[in-house]
Amino acid sequence: MDYLVVAVAAPIFDTLTSAAKGPDIPAVGVRVLVPLGRRRITGYVLGTTPELKTEYTIRPILDVLDREPLFGADLVPFFRWIADYYQYPIGEVIKCALPGGLTSQSGRQATLTQKGREELSALLPSPPPGAGPWFTDLIATGSLSRAACAAIWRGKGKKLLLAWQAKNLVTIDEVLQAATTKAKTEVCLTLTEPLPDITLKKSGEKTLNLIREQQSSHKAVVSRRDISKLYSGAGKAIRSLVELGVVSLIDRQVYRDPFGEQPPFYPRPEVLTPEQGAVLEQILPKIESQTFTPFLIHGVTGCGKTEVYLRAAETTLAQGRTVLVLVPEIALATQIEGHFFSRFGDKIALLHSGLTSGERFDEWQRIARGQALIVVGARSAIFAPLANLGLIIVDEEHDPAYKQDDNLRYNARDLAVLRGRENRAVVLLGSATPAVTSYYNGLHGKFTTLTLAKRIFDRPLPEVEIVDLKKVPTVSEQSPLFSPNLRRALQDNYAKGDQSLIFLNRRGFANLLLCQDCGHSISCPHCEVTLTLHKQKQRLICHYCGHQSASAALCPHCRSANVRQCGFGTERIEEELRLIVPKATIARLDRDTTSSNRKDFIKILQAVRTRETDILVGTQMITKGHHFPHVTLVGIIWADTGLTLPDYKAAERTFQLLSQVTGRAGRGEKPGRVIIQTFQPDHYAVVAAKEHDYQSFYDRDVSLRHALNYPPYSRLVNVKFSGDREELVSQAALECAALARKSKNAASVEILGPAPAPLSKLRNRYRWQLLLKGQDLPSLTGLGHLLRTSPPAQVRNNKVRMTLDIDPDSML
Repeated sequence: MDYLVVAVAAPIFDTLTSAAKGPDIPAVGVRVLVPLGRRRITGYVLGTTPELKTEYTIRPILDVLDREPLFGADLVPFFRWIADYYQYPIGEVIKCALPGGLTSQSGRQATLTQKGREELSALLPSPPPGAGPWFTDLIATGSLSRAACAAIWRGKGKKLLLAWQAKNLVTIDEVLQAATTKAKTEVCLTLTEPLPDITLKKSGEKTLNLIREQQSSHKAVVSRRDISKLYSGAGKAIRSLVELGVVSLIDRQVYRDPFGEQPPFYPRPEVLTPEQGAVLEQILPKIESQTFTPFLIHGVTGCGKTEVYLRAAETTLAQGRTVLVLVPEIALATQIEGHFFSRFGDKIALLHSGLTSGERFDEWQRIARGQALIVVGARSAIFAPLANLGLIIVDEEHDPAYKQDDNLRYNARDLAVLRGRENRAVVLLGSATPAVTSYYNGLHGKFTTLTLAKRIFDRPLPEVEIVDLKKVPTVSEQSPLFSPNLRRALQDNYAKGDQSLIFLNRRGFANLLLCQDCGHSISCPHCEVTLTLHKQKQRLICHYCGHQSASAALCPHCRSANVRQCGFGTERIEEELRLIVPKATIARLDRDTTSSNRKDFIKILQAVRTRETDILVGTQMITKGHHFPHVTLVGIIWADTGLTLPDYKAAERTFQLLSQVTGRAGRGEKPGRVIIQTFQPDHYAVVAAKEHDYQSFYDRDVSLRHALNYPPYSRLVNVKFSGDREELVSQAALECAALARKSKNAASVEILGPAPAPLSKLRNRYRWQLLLKGQDLPSLTGLGHLLRTSPPAQVRNNKVRMTLDIDPDSML
């Protein structure tokens, strides 16, 4: 008898061995409910293993949760590699890969007994020692939810609740939380064949005729809801028809369409540019021969990379293989899905966070069943269960959004290359501003670099003007945010009937409220950052934890009314623009204007394309991939936003942002103009962006990295510590650093720190970090494994959380 190999959705690094519930062996990729100690938890079948001789009792699974697999056996090695490389539990890897809401697991629920209600209520209003705010909820409602009990079990109240249980003051029961996402179904009607020879009432005859009419239009089954809409008396008649055996009821899955309204149509160009043709001459033979080849397509903005992607996808589908298209965020997904939908129609499935959990589940099932041959999605779409994968496209491959920054900290671009290798697929990494590491890999033979140096129709790149803000005089009656050059350019561009785009990578109205009497700045109570004023909402908001408070009229420290709004964001830029160009139609695109739903985002973009909007203001959401042919002016309010960050990638990110937003200008028939305002006009990232010179930027940046031994000349592991008591966090970090320096791997690994993180407190948790840097990957991963498996007492006791960030993208 074979046993099942099961990965569980819990922080367990090894797989479990389970017995099947009956004679049938669940398929690979099916979810099962398994016992884990006294709990019940979701597991994922990874395969089978022969019968084992063991002294342990092998427990059977409790239930099979799926009728069909959620992923195929070909993805199991992929999941195992991810778990090993990123040192993350394999069951948690799979949980992260699948659509949300598919995990069932047991927990605890506490309920007051009658004795407990009488005795514990007498302790109010003061909770007993060891009890937290949950005590008041327990007395008020008579119970504690599964989530509340889970929080108590991680804190200090566990012993108190168990003691009350022993005294019969509370009962603690195990409860099962079912999966929250499942297939949507509707009740449908089908006629019995042959129909029984009976006489029906008038309402029954009418209902039966409606069902026949619907079936005559090539419908095998008819929705009960549709019939009820056509005839208000159908409900009772249908029940009668079922009882008489004339009609049968069946459940049918309903597909939740993620597209909403149909994307815009983009026609297929009749001819390619010479550069597009030359690039495809190298790509298509590799697709046809099913040879794993990673290509880096380095193409300037507006060069036609998307058409290269589409032609490569056409060839891949002709080979009977499937296509995966990754984009860094929903903003770009909306743009590129229109191109693919125009070319391939309903062969496309979408996977990104803009979908509801139900829509995402339906799309996942379409992919797993082979009903969708092309997947377009953001970072997590790298896990899409595509069979016979032949082409993977990573658009804007440089974008940091491909790196997950919590839980499983994977990089989708790197996993795209791995998945391509495992499937003998071609991988296209496209960007106008490749990541320094990717360009390095191209120069050293790991990738094949292809170049698209010209825009389509030989359109020129925009002229770029740098404004040194140190030399701009401050005039009280004019906005200090717009230099005279930018003000005039905006007014002239509007007068010509052309569109403008204004970029600032900071949302809100003012990012600092400062008391001019005592110098106090209004900060988030949960983070070591200042609150940002959002004027339209009249709220102060923390952009890290989401904390909100009313806009401050008085200083909370000295009660002075002399509170000044300092700094600026896109909301203030929008307000200032209405004074500079009062008759223009101005729109803003940032997380504040599009957070409610994806339709708001599409609506704003559509207004720009149809020229209803004269000036678009936005954050980095407007910098990548958008094609606005009538935008002839781009203004960058403050180019220095990211240059001062304590991160070795600060210059790279600044250059990429400036180059990408610059590329939005002059993509139509008229030439473009860009005005960059900066306090550092001589910085090499700013100068290279002005000259559209990636090579000079790369040469300067990579030489600095070589001197400091940063990637691509080394690999990094950032060991992060966090907790609600700073002394315990710092102690855990120091003990780990001491252990690392005593390790046999320490000779080939540079150990930096520990030290407080640049953002030293977020969401009520103090943060420290320890950086491991080295060229020898086995030594780095070995040292990481040592720290993970031999953690200090603060981590073992759950007082401090320790995580490993392999190949970190941000040092903040």
